[in-house]
Amino acid sequence: MNIDKFTNTEKLNINLKEDLNMNKYLIEVPHGSGEDACNEAIRVFLETGSHFLTHADWGCKDGEHKAWLIVEVDNKEQAKYIIPPLFRSKAKITQLTTFTAKDIVRSDEFHRG
Repeated sequence: MNIDKFTNTEKLNINLKEDLNMNKYLIEVPHGSGEDACNEAIRVFLETGSHFLTHADWGCKDGEHKAWLIVEVDNKEQAKYIIPPLFRSKAKITQLTTFTAKDIVRSDEFHRG
């Protein structure tokens, strides 16, 4: 984007928006299905003190022994390092995207294979 035609205030707002435009990731962290495994996973997440981890959503009560987090960070590598080391190797990280109607005609950009 060529921002030369904008005022200094408008340029500042554009730059701030670009700086805040982080990627969104869904992190899925599986753990064992036994009571001890669930309690250990929950304890590890809570004891980190990380805002992300202490606000995880859990599926254990429905038989889905996983925690889910949605985070906004610069890249997948940063998302990976939010996960406690004990669970990092089994975690799945998926970049999330919001589409609009105009994206439908451009979907071939990410469906080439």
